[in-house]
Order: sequence, then structure tokens, then C-alpha cells
Amino acid sequence: MLLLQIQNPIKEEEILSKADSARVAWQQFTEMLAADPGTALQNLGRQAIQFGLKLVAAILIYIIGAWLIRRIKRWLGRIFEKKQTDKAMASFISSFVSISLTILLIIITVGTLGVNTTSLAALLAAGGMAIGMALSGTLQNFAGGLMIMAFKPFKAGDYIEALGYAGTVTEVTIVGTHLTTIDNRKVILPNGALSSGNVVNYSSFPLRRIDLVVGVEYGTDAAACKDKLLEIVREDPRFLDASFPGAADPFIALQKLDASSVNFLIRAWVKTPDYWGALFDLNQRVYTELPQAGINFPFPQVDVHIREKN
Repeated sequence: MLLLQIQNPIKEEEILSKADSARVAWQQFTEMLAADPGTALQNLGRQAIQFGLKLVAAILIYIIGAWLIRRIKRWLGRIFEKKQTDKAMASFISSFVSISLTILLIIITVGTLGVNTTSLAALLAAGGMAIGMALSGTLQNFAGGLMIMAFKPFKAGDYIEALGYAGTVTEVTIVGTHLTTIDNRKVILPNGALSSGNVVNYSSFPLRRIDLVVGVEYGTDAAACKDKLLEIVREDPRFLDASFPGAADPFIALQKLDASSVNFLIRAWVKTPDYWGALFDLNQRVYTELPQAGINFPFPQVDVHIREKN
């Protein structure tokens, strides 16, 4: 009933007219069969042969069309590979082209059988409206995929954090973005929420800065601690200095006098692929070498003063 309300009255009249035509044709056939069975069966056989030929043609068209769609997808893949197109964009375009051509092939195949494709298109439009209302989330994801392709907040191979997940982008389809986490899990994020949410891209720039806070106990010689931390940083070749474009010299400063510790801040630039390895090794060297230099780490402590009443 909903679809009939969406259609205009002309479409309803056409449907009723076709139903009446079918009843009239059946009535004429039964009358001819009673009057002249030979001619009626001959006409029926001729029509069956014609329909059979249409059916064979439709099957051939569908098989050839499906084969052509696969060839077009492979052809697009070779073009994208030759031009070194971003993998995310390549997968999105391939999915979109494949779905569009498949829908067109179905319409052509149905039209070959003699079905009025104009009425079919009108029915698809009305049904598409109803389905679109039911699948509004899917359409939102499709629109989000278009936004991602247009503004490119990330590309395949980037390490991102979004919607509570972090991982490497492997592909972007028409409705979702595929991530591979560091523990080798596959996560699919909906494009709609992804395009309108916060995305942290850790691979956008060639350099990243490590910020590490080191707490030592009160009474530590501040100058000696700064010299030792600077020595640890400079001995690791992964940490860059101002001679590298975009980087700066390592920076050590007394950041804060905390409740139980004196906090020193280390800031040092590294190449993005070296970030995690350099950070973990820096933590280990700080933990190992500071006590060897007589610089100790504090423990949370509370001073309790007891007063006696007179």
C-alpha cells in the first residue's frame, strides 16, 4: 500500500490495465482452444519458442555482462597499480563501479525478457525510496565514504585512531573502513560515523616528537640529572637534532615539583616509523642507567606528624 501511495495515479492505472489485458488474452486463448485447438496450440508453441529464445538471450547477456564486469574490475586494478593510486581510493572506486554495472546489467537482462524497463525503473525508484528510509544508516555510510575520498583524512597504510579503535588502514569500501590492529585483529568502522567523528592520524607527517616525563626523588642534583638524560638521548642515533629538516635539538627541562617527585621532561624528535621502538628503548635506558648514576626514583610517601596533648 505504501508503494502504491508513492506512485502517481497513472502508474496504478497502467498496472490495472496490464492485469485486464492478461485476463483478456487468457480468455481469447481458451476460446480459440475450444474453437480451433490446432491453431491455438501452434500459436502457443510459437510464443513458447519466442520466450525460450528471449530467455537464452537474457542468460547469455547476463553471463557475458558478468564476465565484462570482472574484466573491468581487473582493468581498473591494473590502472590504479600503474598510477600508484591510493589503495583506499582504488578499492572504493572499484566497489562503486562494480555495484553500478551489476544493477545496469540486471535491468538490461530483465528488459531482454520483454519486461517494460520503464515500469521497472519506476518500481525501483519507489522501492528505493522505501528501502532508503529503512537503510538510512547504510546511505549515511556511503555518503561518509564519499567525504573520506574527497577530503582524504587518511590513506591505506596509515596508522589511525578513531571511534575507540587504533590500527592500520587496509582499505576503504563504499560503506566501511577496514583497520588491522597491532595484535592482528580486523576492525570495520562505518564511514558515516568515521567521517563525522574525530580521527587521529599518526602517519600524516614524517616526524614525531617523543614527550617523556621522568620523576626522580627530592634532593637529586637537577643539573646532573639533566646532563644524564641528555646523554641517554644523544647516544641513540634514532633521535634527531636541528640539522635534520623539521626536527629540533633534544630538550630537557625540570617540568614540575610534584607531591612525591621532581619531574623532568624529555622532548626529542624521531622519524615516524622509529617512534615506538625509540620510546620503549628510552624508557628502558632511563630505568636502568639513572640508578647507576646515583639518581633514584621516588615512591609515593606521606609525612605523618604526631602531636601530644598536654
